[in-house]
Amino acid sequence: MGNADADILFVGEAPGFHEDKQGEPFVGAAGQLLTKVLGEVLGLDRADVYICNILKCRPPGNRDPQDDEIESCTPWLIEQVSLIQPRIIVTLGNFATRFVLQTQQGITRMRGRAYAWHGRTVIPTFHPAAILHGGGEKSRQFAELREDFELVRDTLSGMPAVPGHAASTPPEPAAATAPEPATEPAREPEPVRVPDAEDDRVPEEQLELF
Repeated sequence: MGNADADILFVGEAPGFHEDKQGEPFVGAAGQLLTKVLGEVLGLDRADVYICNILKCRPPGNRDPQDDEIESCTPWLIEQVSLIQPRIIVTLGNFATRFVLQTQQGITRMRGRAYAWHGRTVIPTFHPAAILHGGGEKSRQFAELREDFELVRDTLSGMPAVPGHAASTPPEPAAATAPEPATEPAREPEPVRVPDAEDDRVPEEQLELF
């Protein structure tokens, strides 16, 4: 759901109970936390960005996604990225980060940096549900989530505006002083494996749309 011309695309893991019932991503408590930080740090509404999941329906018992389920849903996610053409992709949690960047590194090690990916920028951060389970807004992870959103804001502010795209230039924060720019440039993740064109799971014509 969201703006089909959004500059920022959020990728989560899979729908939860409420998301599966309503057919929309991040509508439960985790979604409320995402909306809160989105507004406070980026000055944006959910309608300004695009939000989706790797899996398009809830796994039984809310278990972790399985490989064959991820494989089945991959073409849908590729098509969403191809059509929306986001400039920044924010991966929420381990599954989304490992899937998009093709890495085995965990989110704690991957977050806090920007990664170059198919001509775009990927910024990993914690899944809001993990923050709620780990202490909520008083936790260290919540503070780091806000730092990652500040990195999103600063990265997008440094990009030239694109006519017709939503949120090309986020509004200035209310703070008296301008935020410090991101200290680390976009960098390639280690290790990274982008699916080959010969890989039957990802058709070549879809890869070309990235």
